[in-house]
Amino acid sequence: MTALTKLFRTTTFRLSLTYLALFSAAAILVIFYIYWNTTVLLSQQLNQTIDAELTGLAEQYKAGGLDQLVRTVAARSQTPGSSLYLVADKDGNSLAGNLTAVSPDLWNSLGPVEFAYRRPAPGGTERRLAFANVFRLPAGHRLIVGRDIEDRRDFARTIRRAMFWSLALLALVGLGGGFWVSRRLLARIDAVSDATRTIMAGDLTGRLPVSGSGDELDRLSESLNLMLARIEQLMAGLREVSDNIAHDLKTPLNRLRNRVEEALREPPSQPAYREALERTIEEADGLIKTFNALLSIARVEAGAAGENREQLDVSELVRDVADLYEPVAEERGIDLKSDVAPPLFIRADRQLLGQAIANLIDNAIKYGAADAARDNGAKPEVEVTVRDRNGTAEIIVTDRGPGVPEAERERVLNRFVRLEASRSEPGSGLGLSLVAAVARLHGGSLKLEDHAPGLRVVLALPIGDETHVNGTVAAVSPEQRSDTPDGVLRAHR
Repeated sequence: MTALTKLFRTTTFRLSLTYLALFSAAAILVIFYIYWNTTVLLSQQLNQTIDAELTGLAEQYKAGGLDQLVRTVAARSQTPGSSLYLVADKDGNSLAGNLTAVSPDLWNSLGPVEFAYRRPAPGGTERRLAFANVFRLPAGHRLIVGRDIEDRRDFARTIRRAMFWSLALLALVGLGGGFWVSRRLLARIDAVSDATRTIMAGDLTGRLPVSGSGDELDRLSESLNLMLARIEQLMAGLREVSDNIAHDLKTPLNRLRNRVEEALREPPSQPAYREALERTIEEADGLIKTFNALLSIARVEAGAAGENREQLDVSELVRDVADLYEPVAEERGIDLKSDVAPPLFIRADRQLLGQAIANLIDNAIKYGAADAARDNGAKPEVEVTVRDRNGTAEIIVTDRGPGVPEAERERVLNRFVRLEASRSEPGSGLGLSLVAAVARLHGGSLKLEDHAPGLRVVLALPIGDETHVNGTVAAVSPEQRSDTPDGVLRAHR
């Protein structure tokens, strides 16, 4: 396909041609309407002028007969202008007037008639057009009163020429403008196509060009760039997950295999086999737990989870989870406190939100343990707080452990990320990733802050009559607002 053919096949060029055709048709109609109205106006003025002159001549004829009429016509013929007069006898001889000769057709006519006549001009005579009324007087005499309308014919020719050249200029400008606009648009489309080919070739860092004009193509490119950035982020996360799975799961799998091989190398013994099987099952349970956590995060981030959203009391849910973890906290020598607000209703998935709250409390108990708290001189305690802040339900979990460095607070929300200080505790590094995914699913956010000493984690979720969930608005009915959830944390019991 040649560049010219490609240009002619663009939508912009076709739209330009369509606009040109419509504008030309409108221009023709406007010019024709002006021409027609002008012609009608000039014709009316011409008829009124001739009728007025005929009325005056008729009065002169009645007052003084033919002689008075001849004298009046002779006097008016001497006045310069476009008026034409002729009084002639029955043989066609001129008695008075400025028409020197008439054709047989004009002589035999009666009433309004358009005719051509000749008049003196520099270098000879010229042929001109006139309009007149012909009257037959007694004794075969003729009275012709008219006006020269050659100027009106010149005006009509001028209008026709203006129409032709205007349309020609309009077509030239329209085609040129369509060609220029199409070339510009085609260049931008080609740039977008080149960028998409680069991206399809595997370079996910490529982006669609933005001219900065803020037009619809720029808005489309910006939206697609946001989508590409999200795809790049997801692909990077997928690669990171794959690498982390290969790294973090290789060790337990090798350990499991080595334990089975060791049991097989030992002399046959039922207690030894039983111990090996129990430890194998323990390792397998850990692997299954890790894969389940990965599956949960994937479902939440894909929006496939959270179908069972309901209007629930987040204060009650936090109190239930805190009660569930009180024995664990006591076993570790940690004081677990819960300070919940009055009933605070949000629209959320009870199981997912309960899992997220449990992960936060579990992390706080693990890393805010008595030994860690004593190291920084703080009293070992974990506090869970719920509050309403400007239409947002905030679930705050604080501990007195070593905390998370500010530079690492974004990174620990990714999958399989574990800081060196947490390697002594069992886990897969997926807990905070699941909490962050649940927060995004419900249109909220997760923030990690310094508690000086320790860590302060804030899970913020929207509340109100309309709750944004995954970028959409979920309306809450009055019936739902009046319902009081009667369930507890089924996911943990």
